[in-house]
Amino acid sequence: MDWMVISTWVFSFPGNRLAAQKLKAGCSAVEALQVLAASVEADPDVDNVGYAGFPNCEGEVELDAACMDGKTMKLGAVAAMKGYANPFEIAVRVMRESPPNLLMGIGAEEFAARMGYAETELLTESNQKEWMHRRQELDSANIRQGEAAFGHDTVGIVALDVNGDMAAGTSTSGLAMKMRGRVGDSPLAGSGFYVDNDVGGAVATGLGEDIMKGCLSFHAVELMRQGLSPQDAATSAVCRLHARLERMGKPVGNMAVICADRFGCHAAAANHGSFAYAAATAGLEPAIHTVDPCCG
Repeated sequence: MDWMVISTWVFSFPGNRLAAQKLKAGCSAVEALQVLAASVEADPDVDNVGYAGFPNCEGEVELDAACMDGKTMKLGAVAAMKGYANPFEIAVRVMRESPPNLLMGIGAEEFAARMGYAETELLTESNQKEWMHRRQELDSANIRQGEAAFGHDTVGIVALDVNGDMAAGTSTSGLAMKMRGRVGDSPLAGSGFYVDNDVGGAVATGLGEDIMKGCLSFHAVELMRQGLSPQDAATSAVCRLHARLERMGKPVGNMAVICADRFGCHAAAANHGSFAYAAATAGLEPAIHTVDPCCG
C-alpha cells in the first residue's frame, strides 16, 4: 500500500518531510501526524501554532489541537489550553486515554499535568512586544476586545500509512488578539478535521467562525463518499459554503480545505489566493502546491 501525507501552509514543509520519512519506514498515520505537528509547534518562527503562538487580547497564548483515527473513528481534542507547548500530543492522549473527546481550558491543563507533561512559557519576547504594540493601538482607538482579531493559519494534516489506515489532525493558537476563551473550528470534529478509512480525510484552515457554519471538513469527506474526486470534493465544499455565506450580505472570511481519499490522491481548494499546502507520497518527494482561488 502506498503512503501519503499532506499539510496546510508552507511552514509545514519541514515537518512534512519528517513525516514522509517516518511513513516510508512504516510508521502509523497517527505517528506521522505527531511528528509533523511537533515540528511546527516547536518552530519559533511560526506565530500561529504551538510555542510562540500569538496571544489573545489579554496577552495569553491559548492553544487548540485535535486528532482523529480513521480506522477506529476515535478522536481527541484540547481547546483554549494554556501553558503546554505540545497540544497535539496531548490531544492524542485525550483520544487514547480520556473518556471525553474534547477537553477545554483548565480541564485540558489538568489532564496534561496528570499525563506528565511539563508546563512551558509560550509567550516569546518578540510576540509580547508585538502584543503590547497592538494592544496600545486598540486601546487608543477605543476598539473592544476581540473585535480586531487577525490571522488563521492552522496546521492541518491528513496522512495515509502503508497499512491503509488514515488519520487527520490540527494544531493552532487561533486568531491573534482573540477574546479569551475563543475557540475556532480546529478542535471541532467535522469542522476543522474529519477522517474515515472507508473514504478519506480532510482538514480546514481559515476563519473558524465561518468554517464551522458549514462543517467544512465533514462535507468534503461526504462528497468523496458520494464518489467525487478529492479535487471536486474540496472545490464543491468550499464554494458551496462561500456562496451560502455570501448570500447573507456580509464579508466571507478566508477558508481552505485539503483532502485525500483512501487511495492517497490529494487536492485542495480555497476562496482566497494566498493558500498553499505541502504533500509527499510514496512516488513523489515532499513539495509545495499553490492553490488558485475557486470562488470569492
